[in-house]
Amino acid sequence: MADPSDQVYILLTNDDGIHAPGLRVLEEALADRWDTVVIAPDREQSASSHSLTLHHPLRVQELDEERYSVDGTPTDCVMLGMHGLLPRKPNLIVSGINHGSNLGDDVIYSGTVAAAVEGCLLGGASIAISLLPEEDNGFDLRQAGEVACAVVAEAIGSGLKKDFLLNVNIPPGPPGSAKGYRVCRLGRRTYREGIMRDIDPRGKPYYWIGGQDPAWVGGDDSDFRAIEEGYVSLTPLRLDWTDGPGMERLRDWELIDINGCGPAEGDAE
Repeated sequence: MADPSDQVYILLTNDDGIHAPGLRVLEEALADRWDTVVIAPDREQSASSHSLTLHHPLRVQELDEERYSVDGTPTDCVMLGMHGLLPRKPNLIVSGINHGSNLGDDVIYSGTVAAAVEGCLLGGASIAISLLPEEDNGFDLRQAGEVACAVVAEAIGSGLKKDFLLNVNIPPGPPGSAKGYRVCRLGRRTYREGIMRDIDPRGKPYYWIGGQDPAWVGGDDSDFRAIEEGYVSLTPLRLDWTDGPGMERLRDWELIDINGCGPAEGDAE
């Protein structure tokens, strides 16, 4: 029987840019075992979410064999990789290693996670990987590279399903410092004073999105709790956002005319 790794072609991308150390460590961790290609933004695109470039052409620069930079977003990079830039279509997309966490509600804003989502939408299995910083805001990427290799190996060994979408967060620390892995749900962030207002030198007001560091809310099974206790968090995500119980509640609404905006025939006064 053929080794499933022989059929794996991995697209690596990120939102920190083509020259980010996290992307280089991810490439080094995976390229020795699997066939990889790098397509990443030519500059930082953090918090770009799922934006696509539609109003100007994209420029692609081949920096080296199997390494491309794009003057666009992480989602653009995956779109190009899955549709025409490469001689064959990747079947696994790995996005990261992000310089900072993508926990809880962060997945809505994250360019790292958005790239993985796009890969899943286009028919590939996808993994987003993020690393929390040390207390001095530095990053020891050695453990993250080891975790990335282990998670990718497990995903490949389990079979790459097209709807597979996994969000991975790694606690800070040197190799071997993580206590293990936990399967988690997304927690919730609570933001305080998220907008700062000030006056520029010309006397005009400006606003800066930021403010105080957010707090988190989540139970023992949340990704926040896992990271706080020193574990790698593994959170499976899904593309279908439909709320099943919410659909049942909507069916109980007493909307008068299901086919239009006005009252049903015979109900007008």
